[in-house]
Amino acid sequence: MANVGSTDRLLRFAGGAVLLAAPFLPPFAEFFAALGLWKFASVAAGAILMATAAFRFCPAYRLIGISTCRIPSP
Repeated sequence: MANVGSTDRLLRFAGGAVLLAAPFLPPFAEFFAALGLWKFASVAAGAILMATAAFRFCPAYRLIGISTCRIPSP
């Protein structure tokens, strides 16, 4: 049931880690503080990206019928 390939998984994990950590790192914390509640949207998007990388499944890919995974689905 995997639909997220290796390269896609790596990019999702890296992007998710950046979005998840950026609001809490000192160089970016001031920028995100000025955005108000948008820092929580960044954290949520990062968590979602990291979860889809961990589980190798993306519900959005399933809805539109694409797969970046080379493993054939049963």
